[in-house]
This record gives sequence, structure tokens and C-alpha cells, in this order.
Amino acid sequence: MAEEGSQHEEGPVPVLKWDQGLFEQITRGFRFPLEWDAQYPRQGQTAVDAPPGYITLFEDFFLQGNFRLPATEFLSHILHYYGFHLSQMSPPGMVRVRHFEFLC
Repeated sequence: MAEEGSQHEEGPVPVLKWDQGLFEQITRGFRFPLEWDAQYPRQGQTAVDAPPGYITLFEDFFLQGNFRLPATEFLSHILHYYGFHLSQMSPPGMVRVRHFEFLC
């Protein structure tokens, strides 16, 4: 039972709890070009609410998965070979791919 006054969202995908400061730190720190038009999600949005032509990437992807943009051709080839989309990768999986690429 939820506590009174708590904001519990119903639905199959949990509402994102974003920190705009961290979003700005990532977009500046990883040098996102302005033409990428990275967007901070609106309050109450979920990962599936990305506008057409956009994908959702989580902070853990960058901070724990060592993901960088633009992605390398190696990563693109690996994803294509295994039939994965970038959004299906987890941070630990990304670390493994990046480590394998580095070793090659």
C-alpha cells in the first residue's frame, strides 16, 4: 500500500526521475553538438515517450557503461551483427563491447 501523499505512477514503464543538472553535465562533458538537439524530458515522461526520431539514453549508459557519442563503427557493426538496437544494451554490456573493441 502506498503511503498517503506519495506519488506512485501506474503503468508498465516507470516515470523517469531526471536531474537536469546531470543532464547538462553529460551533454557538456561529452560535448554533444547542438545539432543533435539533445532534449531534457518533461516531468512525468517515461523512456518510451521519446519524440519521433529520438532515442532514450540513460545516464548509467554514459557514466557506468563508458558509452561515447558519436559511437564507433565497431559498435555499429557489433549491434548490426547481433541484431540489437542501441537501446537494448545495458551498461555492463556496453562495457564488455568497449573493452573488446579496445583489446582488438
